[in-house]
Amino acid sequence: MRDQVFGWRWRHNALRRHSDVVEAWTVLLVVLLLVLGAPAAGVAVGRWAHGDASAHAAAERAELDLVSAVIVENAPAAMPSTHGGNEQPHYWVRARWTEPDGGSRTGEARVPAGTGRGDRADVWLDAAGHSVPPPPTDTAVWQHALAMGTCATGGVVGIVLVGHVVVRRVAIRHRLAEWEQEWARTGPDWGHRWA
Repeated sequence: MRDQVFGWRWRHNALRRHSDVVEAWTVLLVVLLLVLGAPAAGVAVGRWAHGDASAHAAAERAELDLVSAVIVENAPAAMPSTHGGNEQPHYWVRARWTEPDGGSRTGEARVPAGTGRGDRADVWLDAAGHSVPPPPTDTAVWQHALAMGTCATGGVVGIVLVGHVVVRRVAIRHRLAEWEQEWARTGPDWGHRWA
């Protein structure tokens, strides 16, 4: 019995309508797009995002100078986290460093919580000599690429499923219209055959 039910839309029979064939092909297309298309789109977007973010990070690193600074004031202590993470917050504190041209400068540096006076920290400087946040790390670039790829995969899945729902609704309407036309042809004779 199961063999007779499975694939009935592909075989010719009296109950099959054109809308059934369209719906069967649509299901096959949806499966292919979900299994092959969505992951392929995610990989393509992820690769593009990784390349773009890597180029942006490299350009930012080329524009900035990295210097070692001496911290002038203590950074606030780290607070215990309720989330259980090991990542410490960063604070802007006063620091002193030697600029690439040899001059000494005092300014703000972003350091991890608990950094004490006299400790050393790396400071990124822009062209004007101001302390700026560090450029994205390789981990941040990979996280960006994975997020973009995942969003692209989810977007394709959503579009495919919404498209399938639309095609299915249209197919059901056509199927009902085809059945109504068939009934209009055979209905009047239905009760008269036995009389």
